[in-house]
Amino acid sequence: MAHPKHKISKQRRDKRRTHDALVAPTLATCSNCGATVIFHHVCPECGYYRGRQIIEKKAE
Repeated sequence: MAHPKHKISKQRRDKRRTHDALVAPTLATCSNCGATVIFHHVCPECGYYRGRQIIEKKAE
């Protein structure tokens, strides 16, 4: 198994990890019912996406 010839410094290691942070998804409000929705996803409350009904939701 290969072994590193030199120790990787903390600075070099941390530079490599700069892009590993998690990002919270961008949220929007549904234009039909006003619920909070992730961008480019169908509204889980009413089933609308971009002004059109995509999923039929049953009334409870």
